[in-house]
Amino acid sequence: MDSIRQPNHIVFGKNSVRDFTFPNDCLLITSKGAKRRGWLDYINLKNFQMFDDVEPNPSMITVEKILKKFDGTEISSVIGLGGGSVLDVSKFIANKMNKKKILIPTTFGSGSEVTRISVLKIDGKKKSFHDNSLFADVAIIDENFIEKTPIQIIKNSAIDACAQCTEAYDSINGNNYTRFFCEKAFDILEYAILNQRYEKLPSGALYAGLGFGNASTTLGHALSYVFSNEGISHGHALAFTTTIAHKFNSSKFYSRFRKVVEKFGFEQIFLKQNYDDAAEIILNDRKHLDNNPKPVSKIDIENLLEIINEKRVFD
Repeated sequence: MDSIRQPNHIVFGKNSVRDFTFPNDCLLITSKGAKRRGWLDYINLKNFQMFDDVEPNPSMITVEKILKKFDGTEISSVIGLGGGSVLDVSKFIANKMNKKKILIPTTFGSGSEVTRISVLKIDGKKKSFHDNSLFADVAIIDENFIEKTPIQIIKNSAIDACAQCTEAYDSINGNNYTRFFCEKAFDILEYAILNQRYEKLPSGALYAGLGFGNASTTLGHALSYVFSNEGISHGHALAFTTTIAHKFNSSKFYSRFRKVVEKFGFEQIFLKQNYDDAAEIILNDRKHLDNNPKPVSKIDIENLLEIINEKRVFD
């Protein structure tokens, strides 16, 4: 028996944030650049409180800081406005406070606005939380936010979305619904990247989120976290880890995924940690590896890490 889970209300299209009627007395969670980028004027909230200090790859310490400051105050809803880090914190906070969740991505790649997943660092290591209670009540996808996005953020976000939909297509937890969305997502993302039509990325990322949020990502994501824990941005790491994972899995997306990665020209990444310790960490990531289309051993993982470190991913 297959099942599908997604937010109750998804709003999308140009100016969708500007035209949405937000409730009063919200807690807005965002990052330091929100005001400078004009986001606060655009969203036009009334009678709201704000926390604007979410860091990239946020930790549980940030969650605890927000809860200490705002839990028990008069808040009707939590609005997350930002990239995947902001959205992951926002949905986790709203769930803890038992408040309505309104999620607005400003970068398009994490898919967090339409998934039941929140990724936070605990003791310096990324941990993903999966629960239906983390779904947004409302997800608003407005392509206006991509217009002034720096190219580096576009690159990392777009490759994240490409990795999500292609890994999830191959996931053994997938079904006809998820594979339909995943394939459609990659078609759009691939076209947007190869033709520099970045205004198409939001719709591709939305479809990717709906697909992978119900099927899970696989080996590429499992490999990526040890690099992210050493400071490599998530999308940058996935450019290498998902490419090599697709080759390992004989994915039908291998050549196409590799082509979009090469289009962006990512710099080589390098793992400082020894392969044995890193492989142990990766091997314990059953939320990703259990859905991989091929069994993965510790030796397999060590070999893949070695290929990345020796700059042989694109040989």
